[in-house]
Amino acid sequence: MGYVMELRRSVGSRPVIIAGAGVMLINEKGEVLLQKRRDNGFWDYPAGSMEIGESFEECARREVLEETGLTCGKLEFFMEMSGKDSFYEYPNGDQTYAAAILYICRDFSGELKIQEDEVLTQAFFSLDDIPEKSDPRELGIFDRLREFLAKE
Repeated sequence: MGYVMELRRSVGSRPVIIAGAGVMLINEKGEVLLQKRRDNGFWDYPAGSMEIGESFEECARREVLEETGLTCGKLEFFMEMSGKDSFYEYPNGDQTYAAAILYICRDFSGELKIQEDEVLTQAFFSLDDIPEKSDPRELGIFDRLREFLAKE
C-alpha cells in the first residue's frame, strides 16, 4: 500500500496536500503522450504522487515507467503546480491540492505499455489536437507547453 492510501485511511476524503510530479513526453514530431484515465475518463499526461523519501525527479521517472513502460532520460523543468487551481476531487470523493513539479522529456526509451488498473489507452497528440475530454485543470498547461516549445 502506498503513502497516499495509508494517509487516506487516517484522514478519509477531506482535502490534503499531495506532493507529486508529472512528465510531458514529447516525441520527435513534437507530439505529447497522453493517456485516458480509468477513474474519470479524462486524457492526461503521466503523473502521480510522491512516495516517502522520493525526490520530485524520482517520482516523475517512477510514474512514467509504471504508467507507460517508458524510461526517461534527461528531464527538463517545465513548471510547478500548486495553490487553489490545483484542487481536484476524485470520483470517489477524495479531495486533494497538488504541490507538483512538471517536467518535459524528449529523451525516453522503451515500448509503450499500459498500466491497466489506471489507464485505458495511450497515444501521442499534436498540441493543436488535444482531446476534448481532457482534465479541465490541465487545458491551461497545454497552452503553456505550446508557448514554451515555440520559444525554442
